[in-house]
Amino acid sequence: MMIFRLARVVVHVLIGMAICATVFPWIGRDRRDGHIRRWSRKLLAMCNVTVEERAGSAEVLRHAMVVANHVSWLDIFVIHSLYPSRFVAKAEIRSWPLAGWLAEKAGTVFISRGSRRDLRHIFKGLVSSLQAGERVAFFPEGTTAAQGTLLPFHANLFEAAVDAGAQVQAMALSYEDESGASHPAVDFVGDMSFVESILAILNGPPVIARLAILSPIAAAGAHRRDLADATHSAIATALNIEPCEVN
Repeated sequence: MMIFRLARVVVHVLIGMAICATVFPWIGRDRRDGHIRRWSRKLLAMCNVTVEERAGSAEVLRHAMVVANHVSWLDIFVIHSLYPSRFVAKAEIRSWPLAGWLAEKAGTVFISRGSRRDLRHIFKGLVSSLQAGERVAFFPEGTTAAQGTLLPFHANLFEAAVDAGAQVQAMALSYEDESGASHPAVDFVGDMSFVESILAILNGPPVIARLAILSPIAAAGAHRRDLADATHSAIATALNIEPCEVN
C-alpha cells in the first residue's frame, strides 16, 4: 500500500514537471495559477492532507507580499492549493529529488544562506514582481521549525514590500490530526531528509492543514523591522505561541 501511494505521488510529480515544461511557457499567469492550484490540491489529497481555512480569516489580497510560519515542505503546497504565489525559498530545496526542479519551474526563487549577492539580486526581482501586481510569498524564519515554535523573523526581504509600496499579509499554518492535536508526522526539522518526511506523512494518520489569513499591513513608509515584528506577533497570536525577538 505504501509503495502504491508513493508511486502515485512520483507519477503526479512527473506529470507536473511535464506541464511546467510544455504548457507553462505558452500560457499567462492566471492559467498557470489554475494549474498550480489544481496540481497542489491533488498532491495534498494523495498525501492524505485536507486543507481548511480558519473561520474569521481576512480576505486574501491578490497583490501583496505574503509571509507565513514554516513547518514543512507541505507549506508551499497548502498555500498554493488556495492562493498560488511566487515563492522565495532556501537554495537547498532546489536539490530535492524531482520536487526541486518542479518548484523552480513553478516560479519559486531560491536564495542561498548568507549570500549577499543572491539577496541583492532577489530583492530587485521581488520589488519588480510586487510592482507588477504579483502575490509574492516567503518564510521569514528562514528555515522550518517544529510546531509550537516560532523562530525569529529575518527582516531583510520585507524591504521589498516597502520599496514597492505593497501590502504585507501574514498567514498562520498549523497541522492537526483528527483529534485536534499537532500532527506527529508533519514536522520537517533537524537531519530529516525530504524522502523521510514524505514517507512519514504517507505512513501516518490523516492530516488537517489549517490556514489562518491575517489582516494586511500597509508597507509604504514603514520600516522593515516594524513589518517583521508586526507579522511575527500576528502569527504568534494566531498560533497561540509566545512571540520572540525579530532578527
